[in-house]
Amino acid sequence: MADTPCLGVAICTFNSADVILDCLESLLASTGVALRIVIADNASGDDTVTLLQDWAAGRHAYLMPENCPFAFTPAARTASLPLDGTASPGLPHRIRLVETGVNGGFAAGVNAALAVLAEDPEVDRFWILNPDSMVPPDTARAFALAQGPEAGFALMGGRVVYFDTPDQIQIDGGTLNRWTGVTGNLNVRGPHPGAPEPDPSDMAFITGASMVASRDFIATAGPMPEDYFLYYEEVDWALRRGALPLAYCPGGVVYHRAGTSIGSPTPWRPASPFSLYFKHRGRLRFMGRHFPAGVPTALLYSVAKAGQLLLKGYPVEGWTVLAASLGLPPSARVRARLSPEAQKRAF
Repeated sequence: MADTPCLGVAICTFNSADVILDCLESLLASTGVALRIVIADNASGDDTVTLLQDWAAGRHAYLMPENCPFAFTPAARTASLPLDGTASPGLPHRIRLVETGVNGGFAAGVNAALAVLAEDPEVDRFWILNPDSMVPPDTARAFALAQGPEAGFALMGGRVVYFDTPDQIQIDGGTLNRWTGVTGNLNVRGPHPGAPEPDPSDMAFITGASMVASRDFIATAGPMPEDYFLYYEEVDWALRRGALPLAYCPGGVVYHRAGTSIGSPTPWRPASPFSLYFKHRGRLRFMGRHFPAGVPTALLYSVAKAGQLLLKGYPVEGWTVLAASLGLPPSARVRARLSPEAQKRAF
């Protein structure tokens, strides 16, 4: 229908076979909105692409996870679902699969999806969403229609909740210490529902797990910076917004399985060496780029963090933090997670 709002969705996948169908099925159940979904696959080494093709063709039945934290009805399909961005009978949503051919990192995948979406003049808002997320049926419409500031907005966030503990918030918006580069999560582990909405003026960035970019912002800031490979690209991107403010959508709730592919930290486990290397390398790279006066303090933080990990019995993790912060090459264990071509991009 002509009055149905349109929202672009950019999803970067890498070895996401265990989560991507949950994400897509929940998106297809979105009501009151027409979604233009572009999946950019970063040369997954698992069967992500084959699974998507089988699912779209009706050869793979979808089973909703038993612990899904909200109710939804998977979309009924009477025919195959095209993965070329064309319309599917009976569905207002469209999906396109793009194979990038190489794992160029999170931002590279997102940028590939955004470039395709930008060609559609109907799309003015671009929702960057992690594949290990599930979304209630009214979330997409909330993002499509949320009233931002009168002069427009750069990036809009909502509430990201832990999938496995859906009464706990993961992040309501990001904060930044400009002397150490350490980021924080507003309302982290706060109650959902129940925690008050954050003030967008308290935010330094919007989490890359779920953020909506305006077309005006992308025109101002350009593509997401790709040289981080993982982590800090969304923090850097937010600082490129000029006069455009950040915004918050109260109805933009997403349930996130944190760190399924790269081993990000959760309240129950430390980050993997792979995650730690890119996070702390990115933090120092970010500080050198935007707040060089804080680099010495940022390095002191790294020493303290490494010592904390060593004292807790995580020697590999502790030395990884130091190596990353000092710009040293990663360990063979970290490099082994990436293909030779991806290593050229990452290191």
